[in-house]
Amino acid sequence: MTAREVEYVELYVSDMASICDYFTVAMGFTQVARSEQDGSSSVLLRQGDVQLIITSGAVTREFLSAHGDGVADVALACDNVDAAREAAEASGALVRSVQGSPVISRFGALSHTLVPAVQPHGARWPTHHSWAFAAAEPNWPAGRVGRLDHVAICLEGNTLGDIADFYREVLGLATYSSEYIDIGAQAMDSIVVRSSSTDVTFTLVAPDPAKGSGQLDSFLDRNGGPGVQHLAFLVDDIVAAVGEFGTRGVNFLRTPDTYYDMQAERFPEMREEIVALRESSVLADRDEWGYLLQLFSRSPHERNTLFYELIQRKGSRGFGAANIRALYEAVESDRLLAE
Repeated sequence: MTAREVEYVELYVSDMASICDYFTVAMGFTQVARSEQDGSSSVLLRQGDVQLIITSGAVTREFLSAHGDGVADVALACDNVDAAREAAEASGALVRSVQGSPVISRFGALSHTLVPAVQPHGARWPTHHSWAFAAAEPNWPAGRVGRLDHVAICLEGNTLGDIADFYREVLGLATYSSEYIDIGAQAMDSIVVRSSSTDVTFTLVAPDPAKGSGQLDSFLDRNGGPGVQHLAFLVDDIVAAVGEFGTRGVNFLRTPDTYYDMQAERFPEMREEIVALRESSVLADRDEWGYLLQLFSRSPHERNTLFYELIQRKGSRGFGAANIRALYEAVESDRLLAE
């Protein structure tokens, strides 16, 4: 029943043209197919191994009314779909069938479509749509983005353990790490669950109800409950990617200069590289395996909910534990300025 990889991520949006432009023009994705059915339109985008479906129309109305733009489905390729479906039913999750594939829901409006890890005839595009491809043979273009590094899900306080158990027991993921970040009057708890293949990683975050409200509470309010907070895209060269994407329309969070003054002391061997990081606002961290570089975008969506992360790994297997506070504070500062 173990989840092996993320097959695709489907976003429900109110303005398809704008969001498709964001991904294609600004972030370098390519439209490879389009689907029109039952009063809804979907576009299949791809870059590297990442597949995104952008959908608008009749099927999205209830979701958009409750949550605004957001991730409706993270489809997972599993080694035993039947076992995963049975485990989901036993856990009390909502299970339904769409075009013969089980779709499971455990919290909020987020669903997971389950598909076999090896699709018949080598098909990798989502099979619940009738696609009209842009070319005779689907083109999987290369670009800055290589794959989906992780999916961050914001949960309500006091639910983190239950949802982590769901991913462990139903989808065979294992706990990779956990972190509690106390930032004065606010605090954030997190658990990272990951597949043995390392191709499925969910970062589960939740506010501490015993503390004051902050950015996670604000997300839950704007989003109408729990949901995907951000998608993290693995890139080959984050400084170059931030520069390119920024000139094309992606707005990134700014990092205070004092952060880089401290980084120069932490990483004296990276002094020259830190100059470039400072100019692009990229954050750096390291673990026993290597370095990690990362940066968040501002949300391009009307309710200011879902946003995106660029991440470059130079050997690091973690999630920038020392950067979590800096990232949290950057998002919090941006939130307060927007209010």
